[in-house]
Amino acid sequence: MLDRQVRRALSPSLDAVGRRAAAMGIRPGAVTAAGLGLGAGACVAAAFRLWPLALVLWLANRAADGLDGPIARAHGATDCGGFFDIVADFTIYGGFVVGVAIGVPSARLACVVLLFTYYVSGTAFLALSSLLERRNARGADERSLQFVGGLAEGTETVIVYVLFCLIPGSAEWIAWGFAIAVAITALQRIVTGARLLRLPTGACGAKPLMPGLTFTGGDERELAAQRPTASQPDHRQVSEVEVHSHSRRVLARRFGRFPE
Repeated sequence: MLDRQVRRALSPSLDAVGRRAAAMGIRPGAVTAAGLGLGAGACVAAAFRLWPLALVLWLANRAADGLDGPIARAHGATDCGGFFDIVADFTIYGGFVVGVAIGVPSARLACVVLLFTYYVSGTAFLALSSLLERRNARGADERSLQFVGGLAEGTETVIVYVLFCLIPGSAEWIAWGFAIAVAITALQRIVTGARLLRLPTGACGAKPLMPGLTFTGGDERELAAQRPTASQPDHRQVSEVEVHSHSRRVLARRFGRFPE
């Protein structure tokens, strides 16, 4: 819910630090790996009820996660780096909850439910991101995946894990409350996915589908290249152009049938 505002506020500073770090020869993969190590330490510290240490390591993990992207863009972002980054994030998100469940036995049921909601929300997020990418959707930022937001996003996760460390005696209720928020987010993503994926591929051109997400209209560009010109007034001449199956579906919608 807060990610877009936080990213907008922090991006200029993070980008500047990222450019300086890249100029010093720091590699984004090294920062992601360091962040993963710091996050794993936070999970272990939570399991041993070392809450001040868990808090410091968790915040250090989030700082590393905020910097690896700008450093990657300064060097030239890669799909491999984006893949490693999201795997590292999900690993620590789940691992910290496991650490809290070990450290606070009374919170174990709530933590199990929280992990279940993570699973559903994460599945909807990754599946929808992949399908939107296939449909030429583009987000408003330069992240590797197309992010569809909701009530509980990265900023809310940072806040909740800080609360785990500051008031561990209330971990059970914190986990229950966040599980409800993540469940709502999962439902939001499922409903959003069902709405977006019912749209014809490329039918929206470059119109915003939701805040920060548009279709670039790949099918419409292909169709434009195949539409009749003044020297080709008969639309049936399009049959001479070899098109992909999805382009043929667009033509069918335009002409009412496949061109002969």
